Amino acid sequence: MAEISSLFATKVYRAPLGGAASLRADLEAACLVIAADDGAGQAWSRKNAYPGYTSYASLNDLPWRFPPFATLQARLDKHAAAFAKELSFDLLGGSLALDSLWVNVLSPDGAHTGHIHPNSVISGTYYVSIPKGASALKLEDPRLPLMMAAPPRKARAPEDLKPFVYVAPAEGDVLMWESWLRHEVTPNGADEARVSVSFNYRWERE
Repeated sequence: MAEISSLFATKVYRAPLGGAASLRADLEAACLVIAADDGAGQAWSRKNAYPGYTSYASLNDLPWRFPPFATLQARLDKHAAAFAKELSFDLLGGSLALDSLWVNVLSPDGAHTGHIHPNSVISGTYYVSIPKGASALKLEDPRLPLMMAAPPRKARAPEDLKPFVYVAPAEGDVLMWESWLRHEVTPNGADEARVSVSFNYRWERE
C-alpha cells in the first residue's frame, strides 16, 4: 500500500478583523483623506506607475497620525500572534512587531504585479473597501521556478496542488502570509477604487 505525505505547507491566514463595525468606515474615510492630501505619495505613485495611490514610500507613522490606524494596529497584532502560533514559530523570547503599514487606493483596471516582501516575516492586507468586481489576490506556488520539466496541473487539481490560487477577500477581512510568498493583485474590474491597508511584521528579538 503506497503512502503519500503532504510536506512543506504554505499557510495563508484569513479572518475578520473584529471589533466595532464603525472602524472599517473610519479607516475608509481616513484612507481617502490621506490619498487626497499626501502630495509626496501621489508623486511617488505617478513616478512608479502605481495605478492609483499608495502611501508606501511617503508615510511611515499612520498609527501615530490617525487614531483608527492605531486601533487597526492593535487588532493586527493579535492576528499576527495567532498566525505565528499556527506556523509554530519559535521566537526565542522575542515577538513579531509591526514594521510598516501603508494605504493602497487601487484605481479601476489597476493591478500590482508579482512580488515578495524581503526582510519581513509575515505580510498581509486589511481590506477596507471591496466594490463589486474588485481585484482578487493571486498567490503563487513558491516551488514554481523549480518545476522546469513538470507537466501542467489539471484544471480541477486540488487547491494545494495548483500553481496559482486566487483569493477574493471581503470587506473587513485580514489576510496574512509568510513574506517570502510571491503574490500579486489582479486587475481591478470594479468601477470604483479598491481600498486596502497592507503591512509587514518583523521578528524583534529581546
